[in-house]
Amino acid sequence: MAPVLILMGSQSDWPVMQHAAQMLKDLGVEWRAEVVSAHRTPDLLKSSMAQAEQDGVPVVIAGAGGAAHLPGMLAAYTAIPVLGVPVPSKQLKGLDSLLSIVQMPKGVAVGTLAIGQAGAANAGLLAAQIIGTTDAAVRENVNAFRKAQKEKVMNGPKLELPDA
Repeated sequence: MAPVLILMGSQSDWPVMQHAAQMLKDLGVEWRAEVVSAHRTPDLLKSSMAQAEQDGVPVVIAGAGGAAHLPGMLAAYTAIPVLGVPVPSKQLKGLDSLLSIVQMPKGVAVGTLAIGQAGAANAGLLAAQIIGTTDAAVRENVNAFRKAQKEKVMNGPKLELPDA
């Protein structure tokens, strides 16, 4: 299977988007990351989606800040599921990015995750879950991850008041 494709509009988005890559790695899913700008490299955006289709990429994770057109533009060029991650912006702390990604017109779907690092990590998790529908090993890794999360909560420290 081809790796999950992680695209971002700028190199400066990597500190957020690397959380998607880390989650995929932890779950045993191959990935590759590239910078493709909807505004500065529109021809590269189009050719990247054609190549992704040809390569059999199962899921695309796209992170973008500001106007955040990247996920929607990618989705316009492919039937591959696109998961959008709003990257925090300096001006509006990612709210602008969230609204740009989540408000897709009817007929062009982008799965939108939370703003920032949590959204990127969950995009990696969701991509693994999508792949897990046809790959038993990945599904097993996702189940093990969830079990570990449950155990961490269940085995956490007791919540008590300090002795006075």
